[in-house]
Order: sequence, then C-alpha cells, then structure tokens
Amino acid sequence: MRINAEKKKLPVNLRQYSMVIALIVMMVLFQALTGGIFLKPQNITNLILQNSYVIILSIGMLLCIVSSGSIDLSVGSVVAFIGALLGVLIVQKGMNVWLAILIALGAGVLVGAWQGFWIAYMRIPAFIVTLAGMLIFRGITLYVLQGMTISPFPKEFLSISSGFLVKTGTGKLDMTTMTLGVIAIVICVAVSVIGLQKKKKNGYQCPSMAAFWGKNIVAAVAIGLLTVWLALYNGVPVLLLIMLALIILYSFFMKKTVPGRQLYAMGGNEKAAVLSGVNTKKALFLTFVNMGVLAALAGIVFTSRLQAATPSAGQNFEMDAIASCYIGGAAVMGGSGSIAGAVVGALVMGVINNGLSIMGVGSDITQTIKGLVLLAAVVFDILSKKHTVKA
Repeated sequence: MRINAEKKKLPVNLRQYSMVIALIVMMVLFQALTGGIFLKPQNITNLILQNSYVIILSIGMLLCIVSSGSIDLSVGSVVAFIGALLGVLIVQKGMNVWLAILIALGAGVLVGAWQGFWIAYMRIPAFIVTLAGMLIFRGITLYVLQGMTISPFPKEFLSISSGFLVKTGTGKLDMTTMTLGVIAIVICVAVSVIGLQKKKKNGYQCPSMAAFWGKNIVAAVAIGLLTVWLALYNGVPVLLLIMLALIILYSFFMKKTVPGRQLYAMGGNEKAAVLSGVNTKKALFLTFVNMGVLAALAGIVFTSRLQAATPSAGQNFEMDAIASCYIGGAAVMGGSGSIAGAVVGALVMGVINNGLSIMGVGSDITQTIKGLVLLAAVVFDILSKKHTVKA
C-alpha cells in the first residue's frame, strides 16, 4: 500500500518541480552553448534586471488567472501609458520624482478600477474589456508622446533600475551581499522547518526526511550560488529587493489569507464560492485593480531601465506575462497556480531570451521557441493531470 501511495504522489511532485528542473537544465545548456558567458556574474545580474518587469506583471496576471481564468491583454499598453505619464510629469513638468511615481501608481489604480468595473459588475468578458484597454491606452500613449521619445530622466529616477546596495569589504566578494545571502538561507530553512512541525502537529501528511532536507539543500545551494554571483559583480540590485518583497507578500496573501484562498475557490467553482459567502464581484474587481497597480509599477521599472518614455514601450509584455503563468503551472480555467510557479515561468522565458540573444539568434527563432515551450508546458500539465486522475 505504501508503494502505491508513493507512486501516486510521484506525478504531483513531477508537476510541481518539472519547470524548476527545466530551468536548471536550460541554464546549464546555455552555459555550454555560449562558451561560459551565460553564468558570468554580470550576465546573471543583467538577467535579473531584464526580467524584473515580466516577473512583476506575471504576479498580477496569476491572480487574474487563478480567480477566474481571465487574462489581461492591456498590461503592455498600460506600461507604455505609465511611461508617457512619467515622461510628461518628470521630464517636461519638472515634478518631484517620488510624487510623480505616486501619481503613476494612482493612475494604475484608476486603470484597474475602470477595467475591473466592466468585468466584475457588468459581466463583460475580461478578454473583450482588456483588448479594448490595450487599444485605448496605446492610443493615449501615442497621443501624449506624439510619436516622440521623452528623455533624459534624472539620476534619482534611473536609480530605481540601476541602483545597488552599498558594497562593503576589501576583497572581490561584496560582504553586504554575502551576509544577506547567509541570512536568506537561514530564514528559508527555518521557515521550512517550522512549516513541517506545524504539519506534524495538525496531523497532515508530511514528506520523508530525505525529501524534506533534499529540497532544503537544493534551495540553499541555489541561494548561495546567486549570492556569490551577485557579490562578484556590483552586489544586490535594488530591483531584486523590490521583486523579493512582492514575491513574499503575494505568496503569503495567496497561501495564508482568507481573501487569497477565496480567489482559488472562485476559480475552482464560482457558484460554489458564492454559496459559501464569497463576494465574487468585489474580489474580481479588486483583482483587476491590483493588476493595474502592478502594471503601473512595471511601467515605472521599465521606463527607469530604458531611461526614456517611448511610444513602442511594452509591446508583447502581456504575452510574456501570460506565458509565464501557464509555463509555471497555472490552470487555464483558473483555480490553480502559485506565485513561485509564475516567477519560475518568467525566469524560463527570460533565460531563453537572454541565452539565445548571447548566441546571436534572431527574434524570429526566439519567438518560435518561446511559443513551443509554452505549448509544451500546457500539454504536459494536461497530460499529467489525466495521469493523476486515472491513478
């Protein structure tokens, strides 16, 4: 009986960690194909910075998918719109940088509320509303910029994407980064141990000690490698801290809070969620408001990294965010998915972009490969679920 139980658990574990394994394999493969360039400290830092906006967007997109199986097609245009707004306020009007950022985030709230109202309360399909939003906000961006690029932004604004924590130490390794890495490993293991103890106390099924410590060792090694890579270059980017804060905050929200679990309930069966007392309209509305805020944040980050506001900003960002969620294991119809999975999916897309770019592969082939990876991830998820049901 125990052997059969282990066999039934295998497909679940395989689905859970398949994309992490695929990510590691891709990184090793690109390291070989690029002649050792891919895993250089400078490129690892660039990989983080280049994919920051996709990770931010994928977090918001995951909530939309989990809650209702909906997607937001407007996020790329909203990124461009926010960039144009910042260009006008900061560069042309000379407004204080942080006040302009607050206004930009407020604009994101209004964008999300506008689209959320039609989707949640008027019951217009999200695909239609956000498709309209994609056209509307791209049009507003073109009108505001008049086909021109606005620059330069002040250094205070550019430091959002190019800033690093102050380095300490006299050797090659940044001791600030190394210290933070050790702290991160300790916290990660401690949280894992506390979680295991709670499961045992409440009588839940627990993994074997070999599997538990194996998982923790792999996580510790991954954090350690990232720490060394960062410490050998410029240290910890400010953007990485922002992304980690978002990942931790939203992971806690989805797993540990009642509203987060209500989103899963809505996606699994909306009628049952309503009968259970969930205000599904309000929850769906707030989900798209949240998406608007995160799209605005992504717009701030991308504009800072690009160092200019351009009419073409944000093109295909929505596709990268949606693909990241599905590659990371989100169910197409909603009710399933995780923040960690969406982040891993975003990193998979980023590794493909970065690795092929170093190899000199054209954008046409890159887009084709990304499409095939997305299709393969969804097919694998469907087949693995069928296997689990049969078991």
